[in-house]
Amino acid sequence: MPELPEVETVRRGLEGFVTGALIRDVEVRRDSCVRLTPGGADEFRGRLLGARIVGAARRGKFLWLPLGAEDALSAHLGMSGQFRVHAVPADAAPEPHPHCRARFTLEREGQELTLDFLDQRTFGYLHVEDLVPTPDSLPGGQGADLAAVPVSVAHIGRDALDPAVTPELAARLWRRGTRGIKQVLLDQTRVSGIGNIYADEALWLARIHPERPADALTARQARELFDAVRAVMERALAQGGTSFDALYVNVNGESGYFARDLEAYGRAGQPCARCGTPIVREVIGQRSTHWCPQCQRRPRRYAQRRGPVSR
Repeated sequence: MPELPEVETVRRGLEGFVTGALIRDVEVRRDSCVRLTPGGADEFRGRLLGARIVGAARRGKFLWLPLGAEDALSAHLGMSGQFRVHAVPADAAPEPHPHCRARFTLEREGQELTLDFLDQRTFGYLHVEDLVPTPDSLPGGQGADLAAVPVSVAHIGRDALDPAVTPELAARLWRRGTRGIKQVLLDQTRVSGIGNIYADEALWLARIHPERPADALTARQARELFDAVRAVMERALAQGGTSFDALYVNVNGESGYFARDLEAYGRAGQPCARCGTPIVREVIGQRSTHWCPQCQRRPRRYAQRRGPVSR
């Protein structure tokens, strides 16, 4: 599933194309992609026709295109959602891809653009929804000027690259409760945007075992973990995110290259880059989890009751 670096790569790609664009036409090619809109495709289309997109914003893994100060076109990419931009009128654009779920005709500075939403696995969605004020009166997220977020994003915490999230704040949010720290990292209501891949990578970088209870982390360890999260995210973002297949690409159809630099995720049986010990993999909390048993020692309370790990 796309995580913060992948969604931010898409947001940046969209921002330059759609900011200031007028929505001239909307074609919903599969009704399930607008399933959250009560009136279905007709209501979705009716609320968008003639609206002007004023930007592209993101919080965590959630993306939205504000349509002024009151509502927005929200998009969640799910497992395989993609946006593709064609800088040509709809009648000159390529035939819609078989996985195209919606096509938008835009007009910006006298030029027509075509914007397609593709989703092979159909877990993603588009939604026109109201904006609500942020409790802290700060801008809603990356690329947002308004202190507002879509209703569906209101429960999502600020993300790891948000300037309002300091190492000290992240440490306080993460050190609550006895759940394993990886499960806490995946909790989008605390610090958002971190998914399975980047949780494993950050924990490897910070030398913390994924099952270490959150309240057993020292404040210093939690701050170092936050620094690791940011470092991993920024490196991934610089390379356009992580692509393992064609399910994630940017708005030009290009893959990200961070998969080449992964140190833990997907490397079971391969040597740790720090110490040479084979990386192990185990399902923890129903998520495939990777770590170095030498650099990231398992907490003693788990070591005896767990069986051997897979390599």
